[in-house]
Amino acid sequence: MSLRLQKFLADAGVASRRAAERLISEGRVEVNGQPVRVLGTKVDPERDAVRVEGKLVKPLRKLYLALHKPRGYLSTRSDELGRQPLADLLPKEWAHLHPVGRLDRDSEGLIFMTNDGDFTLRLTHPRFGVRKQYRAIIEGRVQPQMLRKFTEGIEHEGETLRAERARLVDANNSHSIVELELAEGKNREVRRLFETQNLTVVRLQRTQIGPIRLAELPEGRYRALSPTEVKSLMELTANPAARKA
Repeated sequence: MSLRLQKFLADAGVASRRAAERLISEGRVEVNGQPVRVLGTKVDPERDAVRVEGKLVKPLRKLYLALHKPRGYLSTRSDELGRQPLADLLPKEWAHLHPVGRLDRDSEGLIFMTNDGDFTLRLTHPRFGVRKQYRAIIEGRVQPQMLRKFTEGIEHEGETLRAERARLVDANNSHSIVELELAEGKNREVRRLFETQNLTVVRLQRTQIGPIRLAELPEGRYRALSPTEVKSLMELTANPAARKA
């Protein structure tokens, strides 16, 4: 499979894509012994020898993890304020992995970690519409008509917030349990939906992304996604009909 040279360098961890373009423009990159200065030059990672300043660049092995994010952790690799990033839950040799999307600091549940930028784009960009399921514990009683509003769409702070599905699992005068499914995942969307009804989310857990479930994965632990699981996620983003099923 051919890749643009700057993407290959970025995927291999040499530099960001923009910095890789500078390396190419400056003539510091060779392909099969020949300097390359043309941006957009295609290379085959399996066949072509790419060197930066004489050093051979090897394709970075792509990794895909499912992680059970605990409450209190940031969906980042590092934090300048000393707060706990998700990278703290991984071995040091995997510190370069980045979160696929985000869960806010007070939320928990399923999140992927990877070094595959294309995988990240497909799982997070709204145009792919990958559905994510959540289980929310709400302070107070949730009425069924509130959930109907959620699926119809609610305007809030200049955005339309909308759940694909919303189901009341249990409710009493003190707390309610609601399961929701979202396709876009705007910033704090679940919490904002309930805020429009003057209700507060006291616990929020993401339980599923596409076909991948959190299941019995312990809090703070991770597991590798199988090749079959990765393939199913990538195929899902290429099949609009499957996303609407």
